[in-house]
Amino acid sequence: MKKQYFLIVVLLVFNCNNSEEKQVEIKRDVVAVEVVQPPILNLEQANRLAKLPLHCITTEYPNKLNQTIGGASDLKTPKELHPAFYGCFDWHSAVHGHWSLVSLLKEFPDLDNRAEIGQKLLQNISKENIEQELLYFEGEYNTSFERTYGWAWLLKLAEELHTWDNDIARRLEANLLPLTNLIIEKYLEFLPKLNYPIRVGEHPNTAFGLSFAYDYAVAVGHSELMTLIENRAKDFYENDQDCPLEWEPSGFDFLSPCLEEAALMKRVLSVEDFKVWVNDFIPELINDDFDIAVGEVSDRTDGKLVHLDGVNFSRAWSLNYIAQDLPEYKHLQNLANKHINYSLPSIVGDSYEGGHWLGSFAIYALNSIDN
Repeated sequence: MKKQYFLIVVLLVFNCNNSEEKQVEIKRDVVAVEVVQPPILNLEQANRLAKLPLHCITTEYPNKLNQTIGGASDLKTPKELHPAFYGCFDWHSAVHGHWSLVSLLKEFPDLDNRAEIGQKLLQNISKENIEQELLYFEGEYNTSFERTYGWAWLLKLAEELHTWDNDIARRLEANLLPLTNLIIEKYLEFLPKLNYPIRVGEHPNTAFGLSFAYDYAVAVGHSELMTLIENRAKDFYENDQDCPLEWEPSGFDFLSPCLEEAALMKRVLSVEDFKVWVNDFIPELINDDFDIAVGEVSDRTDGKLVHLDGVNFSRAWSLNYIAQDLPEYKHLQNLANKHINYSLPSIVGDSYEGGHWLGSFAIYALNSIDN
């Protein structure tokens, strides 16, 4: 009996010593994290950012049409093909350029150029112009046009209009509705046929396309679209583990495949299920000293290299969405601030290669901040 008691005492002492050593070791591994000042979207910043889409939504050239030509009759100017969304270099940038102006005017009704903004929105998103946009999508060779990146931004624009209590918004929403409904139909048709998700850091990224479409479905109460996205997101991503975040970003990325996926799953899973899932998917995310370096841009006049400013903004909105209402992930907001602060000073007054689209990314990232 005495021997047994002695053995228990020895084991307890041994375990206590080991615990103390572990505690000391853990303390040595803690890294001090710099607190980053959060950027603020105020009226001054809104006026600054509004200049970008206000200029580009009516700037027809240069233009990248991404058009499949079926015959000589298809060779038309951007404005003839897309009378609503012909500016900002390409169709999807024109769409989210309009979203930017709606978002800013909605939040800051005293914008300096509010009258001009309202006029241009009504001029471009007219009933007649949207009817012409529909004809383009219904053409034989362009049924998959802008799948799913442009589709997602179109629904984000529709969501912004739907949630804006304003007479102009009601007119614009009604004008846009036929195209909105067409995009919904395209999602409902396409998603059941997609066997594998697209996990790139550019336009075709499936997680991004599903996230914005899901936000729209929730905002308007479209249960069919909502349920389909929930099911497809789980089909694609529920069993994913150990996302290689250290592989990001690729040289032309403007989206983070890992973080976009995590932000989507935060939308479609319950809080408890998401905590379990994300701990398997990006386990290091919960660490208070979790850090990833910003995407560094070497040449902002290069239309591809400047994508890395976009990855900083999109990382930020994903990190903020993940952290929302989860105190144990609140430290991610500081990392989001670091990413925004790196790229925000450079997008106004810089080259058109980034200026035609980065304002939208900056605004959406700034809107994601929990002030």
